[in-house]
Amino acid sequence: MEEKLNLRDLYRMVKKHLVMIVAITIVAMVISGVVSKFAITPIYQSSTQILVNQADSENIFDVNVVKSNLELINTYSVIMKSPLILEKVIKELDLNRDFEVLYEQVAVSSQEDSQVVVISVEDENQETAANIANSITKVFESEIKKVMKVDNVNVLYPAMVKPNPEPIKPQPALNVVVAGLAGLFLGIGIAFTRDYFDNTIKTEADIENKLGLPALGSITTINETGITSTVAQMKTKKKDVGGKMSGS
Repeated sequence: MEEKLNLRDLYRMVKKHLVMIVAITIVAMVISGVVSKFAITPIYQSSTQILVNQADSENIFDVNVVKSNLELINTYSVIMKSPLILEKVIKELDLNRDFEVLYEQVAVSSQEDSQVVVISVEDENQETAANIANSITKVFESEIKKVMKVDNVNVLYPAMVKPNPEPIKPQPALNVVVAGLAGLFLGIGIAFTRDYFDNTIKTEADIENKLGLPALGSITTINETGITSTVAQMKTKKKDVGGKMSGS
């Protein structure tokens, strides 16, 4: 027999297991909040902005020169994250990490339709992140002269250490919301699984749905108090009937 789950069945299922679903959701949110706050190491980000122009550009405002510089932005980005630059940064700052680790910490991007290049560095220490970003700029300015004959690198905004920095990772509020949604769907999934594999018959509708047979009758649940009350009423009725018969 094919069983179809409609919105009404889904609503009944959620209502039936509402306590369990809410409990799982709350537990997931609490665990996520605690882990985000106390178990995950915070990561800070520091960025610097530079402007790069070609050395033989007599007029940097010439349209063709600007277009040519824009086309070179991707090349500059690759060079900034190359071993030529990062290996020297590691040596200059005496960092206790290899090239692959530092490569993953550095991101190079450019503002849309501009020659401004942004170098962003993520690290557990904000001061270290700022030092790495500034060192990359310094080494790049030195090496790009030899590689591409470019000697016009201007620092627009150096990386600085903020007095009260806020980590970019983790984001406890976002993690709690995501964990809450995950817990909600997990709770609904568990409720659905329990109902799907529950073959016991509880209502008249279950008989019709599972067996395809109509319900001929039902036995209501009567508690002990109800039985005692019913027996007392029957005895009282019997006495009344007996009294009328004796009096007639």
